[in-house]
Amino acid sequence: MTQAAFTGDSPSGLTMVEQEIVRACEAARRDRSSVELIVVSKTFQADTIEPVLAAGQRVFGEN
Repeated sequence: MTQAAFTGDSPSGLTMVEQEIVRACEAARRDRSSVELIVVSKTFQADTIEPVLAAGQRVFGEN
């Protein structure tokens, strides 16, 4: 499992993580649809989460 630090630019960070997931899936010869990104939203305000939601992320976790 990989963790990425919040950089302040949520949609760009989400794109970077998605690209890394695609590369890892290709390297492992694994179908991308078999991997789910869970974005940790605990302690972040709604105005921080909303751009990530608008960028297409639908799975969030608190703990």
